[in-house]
Amino acid sequence: MTHRLWFRLSIAFAVIILVAVGTIYFFVSQRIAIEMEYYKTISAQYRSDQIRSKLYLHYYDKGSWEDVQPVVAALSVSGTHIILVGANGTVIVDSKGELLVGTNYTDSSDSPLGLNLTLHKEFLGKVYISSDPAAEPYVAPFLRLSTSINRSLLLGGSLAIAIALILTFVLSRRMTSPIGVLAKAARRLGRGDLSQRVQLQGEGEVAALAQAFNSMAADLEHAEQLRRNMVADVAHELRTPLSNIQGYLEAIRDRVIKPDAATIRSLNEEAALLSRLVNELQELSLAEAGELKLVYQEEDIAKLVKQAVTPWQPQLAAKEISLSLDLPDNLSPVNIDWQRVNQVLHNLLENAVAYTHKGGTINVAAITQSDWVEVSVSDTGEGIPAEDLPHIFERFYRVDKSRARVTGGSGLGLTIAKRLVEAHGGTITVQSKLGKGSRFSFTLPIAK
Repeated sequence: MTHRLWFRLSIAFAVIILVAVGTIYFFVSQRIAIEMEYYKTISAQYRSDQIRSKLYLHYYDKGSWEDVQPVVAALSVSGTHIILVGANGTVIVDSKGELLVGTNYTDSSDSPLGLNLTLHKEFLGKVYISSDPAAEPYVAPFLRLSTSINRSLLLGGSLAIAIALILTFVLSRRMTSPIGVLAKAARRLGRGDLSQRVQLQGEGEVAALAQAFNSMAADLEHAEQLRRNMVADVAHELRTPLSNIQGYLEAIRDRVIKPDAATIRSLNEEAALLSRLVNELQELSLAEAGELKLVYQEEDIAKLVKQAVTPWQPQLAAKEISLSLDLPDNLSPVNIDWQRVNQVLHNLLENAVAYTHKGGTINVAAITQSDWVEVSVSDTGEGIPAEDLPHIFERFYRVDKSRARVTGGSGLGLTIAKRLVEAHGGTITVQSKLGKGSRFSFTLPIAK
């Protein structure tokens, strides 16, 4: 339990609360003590001044210290000890009766400070006052107030600490519960349940973490689905030529057909198809791993486009497809691996020729845009449905779900083209309308 986040938060908040309340109590109590000490001093001074004033009035009225005993007795309330000593140093009155009247008064180390009594420059004697300021009637209420405040601070602080600890425990559990939900979902995700999602409302870091988790889980689920589809697609693509080769070999073994030139040519075609598929898979894996080696050099993109379209002339003529080139004379040279870019053009032209009907048109264009040259291949073919456009560059994805080789190839051409363009630092996009054709375009960096 001590390693749980909510427990650590509770302890941290509890320490903070205790320190805060203890600090407040310390400073408040210290301030009260200082103020009380100051008030005691002021009160003692006021009491001394009051006693001297009463004695002055008595002497002024009587002209002597005669009958001063009742006055001193009235002033010595709440434990105040008053000793009145005459000008000759003899005791006139002692409020506690400890000293005999008429005896000489001798100061000692523990004697209170004597206050001189002088009237019209006449020395009347000294008065010694000792008292407990806490017992003074003026101080006692403030002492009670100070005690009450300290007691209230202790009780209030204890109650505040108890409530704060309870709230800290509840809130820390509530704050960390979404993290617990995320951890539980992550464990299930790690065990292979890729359908895990976390539903957390609101905003903030935890909600953002939940959204990131859901996005990650969706990506993993999609990647897993693509992996399963790829395995199924690879198996399907390999099964057909392998089955054909096996069938030809069994037929030759059973002497159903003769191993003549036509049979050998058919076997060679199937073996070439297998070799092409394996090469494409290897090339795609290298590109996705970032291990594809590119030999960059300055190239004339117009010349490269013209070379790329030349091998397609016979097929274009057979389907009566017209080809147009839009290549300005001022095209900037590009920094590319010409073999890889030629492969991209080959894949795009292959799709354009395959999906353009008899009598259609294919246009290959290039234009300089800032630091890039954009190359596009447009056709007037079947077009791509809107729901298929986001997936057109995925491995083995085909718009033709029948997977006929006449209309599809291996389903890796566009994926490889995308990876090769991205390896050059460029991007490849597609725009298409069903029944009106498609336009594939990609960018290449200009040679500096």
